[in-house]
Amino acid sequence: MTDLTPLLAFRWSPRSFDPVAELTQAETATLLEAARWAPSVGNRQPWRFAVGHREDETYKRILVNLPPGEQRWAGRASVLLLAAHRHGGSPYAAYDLGQAVAHLTVQATALGLHVRQLTDLDEGGLVADLDLPGDVRPCVVVAVGQLGDPFSLPADLLADETSLRHRRPLAELVMSWADSPA
Repeated sequence: MTDLTPLLAFRWSPRSFDPVAELTQAETATLLEAARWAPSVGNRQPWRFAVGHREDETYKRILVNLPPGEQRWAGRASVLLLAAHRHGGSPYAAYDLGQAVAHLTVQATALGLHVRQLTDLDEGGLVADLDLPGDVRPCVVVAVGQLGDPFSLPADLLADETSLRHRRPLAELVMSWADSPA
């Protein structure tokens, strides 16, 4: 592997969160500030976040809109953030939201925290339960917290949690005109 910054090289998406660790308000603010400074097309910053700390009402409303299988581990995260974007203003809103979540993720790594993103969610339920404005579309739930004991996970999740990380080879990801058929 090339010399990646450790913030990227050691980032991973666990399911084993410490069920008693808490994020401070300062840590949460730092994560959101990192997202705020992400680039966006035309500086529109279409992203919106709903932040739930474990045991508060927002957290509970986000959690119940995840599939039961994901709730088993997501309910152990210190914070659940709903990442959404305003639609209708820019065709690049989802791309911009991805940039913001990526910045938040790198900042979490810098703080010694871990992030796992969930895209299987009940969008309509989140809109209703969080009373989101009509132009805001839920996209992803971001679970944030301290790493916990992987052996505390249900058995069916343990193998994935403890296996080595894999990525496609770079040659599969880079397209060039030289590779294109004539």
